[in-house]
Amino acid sequence: MNSPFALVNVTVVTGDADGTVTPDQTILVGPDGRITQVGPAAEVTVPTGHRRIDLTGKHAMPGMINAHAHLFADGKPLPAAFTGEKTENLVAMYMHSPLGTRMLRKRTKQNVLTQLNSGVTTIRSLGDVRYEVVHTRDQIAAGEYVGPRILASGPLMAATGGHGAPTIALISDNPWDARKNVRTNLRAGVDVIKIAATGGVTDARAVGEAGRPQLTEEEMAAICEEAHVAGKLVAAHAQSIEGITRALRAGVDTIEHGSPMNAEMVDLFHENPKSLHGTSSLVPTLMAALPLVRLDQSITGVNDMVKTNGQMIYDGMIQGIHDALDNGVRIGMGTDSALTYVTHYNTWREIDYLIRHGGLTPAQALHAATQANADMLGLSADTGAIEAGRFADILIVDDNPLTAIRTLAHPRLVVARGDVIDDPTVERFPEIDAHLDAI
Repeated sequence: MNSPFALVNVTVVTGDADGTVTPDQTILVGPDGRITQVGPAAEVTVPTGHRRIDLTGKHAMPGMINAHAHLFADGKPLPAAFTGEKTENLVAMYMHSPLGTRMLRKRTKQNVLTQLNSGVTTIRSLGDVRYEVVHTRDQIAAGEYVGPRILASGPLMAATGGHGAPTIALISDNPWDARKNVRTNLRAGVDVIKIAATGGVTDARAVGEAGRPQLTEEEMAAICEEAHVAGKLVAAHAQSIEGITRALRAGVDTIEHGSPMNAEMVDLFHENPKSLHGTSSLVPTLMAALPLVRLDQSITGVNDMVKTNGQMIYDGMIQGIHDALDNGVRIGMGTDSALTYVTHYNTWREIDYLIRHGGLTPAQALHAATQANADMLGLSADTGAIEAGRFADILIVDDNPLTAIRTLAHPRLVVARGDVIDDPTVERFPEIDAHLDAI
């Protein structure tokens, strides 16, 4: 049970697509961590026994939802010595060892707490080494420490030699083995299934491999059917028209990253009969690509092949965002955290990139990170808005994020399911932040 409290005299930024802002509000939170009342401060009586937190001059918004996260690294660039197939195999062997598991559990806890202290109150992991994120989720649920809400994927589903293999993937090359891998993950307690529908940028072996279809439509359909029977959403790493079209036909619920859209894709986003809830959504991840293509290679350390693939995928993502906006496709928000230059405390930068580079209005970008993500993930009864009945997942900042997005970089208070973090702090990487500030 939480201690009941009241946030008084605060301006509420609702997170709706219209950018509604309501000043001088009081938010009452009960002992179960859920909001009991929201209304004008002059009209809401704070009950006896509630802690009173005066937030005059501050702004409250729903806690951010990071719909695309990895938790196995901190976002610092890897040394050049860690590239290459031989080294990757050695790293994978270590990660899957008992010593690696202990390291990953410690790192996962640290990274989810960093996200929480930066204002992220819900995380969906999409590609884990094994089940370390399930373990962390269960620790938080058991009350061992205050943490964000977590939807854990476990290892993703990939083809032999596919994106994410061998470190964060289960491998299959036919529909029945693909089903078996889904069942393995479900038995381990995952909340969501992740597919590598196409190649990716960071582990490609040639220019053009990023975005190239890998799993077949039949394999992905088997994965989706098995996951949907269990009531689990399926997310697909997909970065080309062909790859995304195949994934949507197979019944994938969320497309991660994106590409330009054709008419068939748009129709399937709006009405997808094989998806869990009848529609599919797009989750761009600009932070995963923008630094690789905008920063000099002397800074990022990436080779020509990675930069070329990165530019191709970034351009496709940008066009995909514009196509989604033009056609009313639901857009969510995810950072691809843990990848190079994608730290766990910089979720606000993805929102900023969606505005400055993706063409979303500030209201649309905040909506993507809150209400749209909650709806997309089936969590709208519990989070995504500051409303009576939902959990108190709340971020308090100095300024209105609709006009000063960088205020999200320094939260003054974070509330996660009714637990108040009075002094949220994170470890920052000044050199990385300086490079990102230059973009």
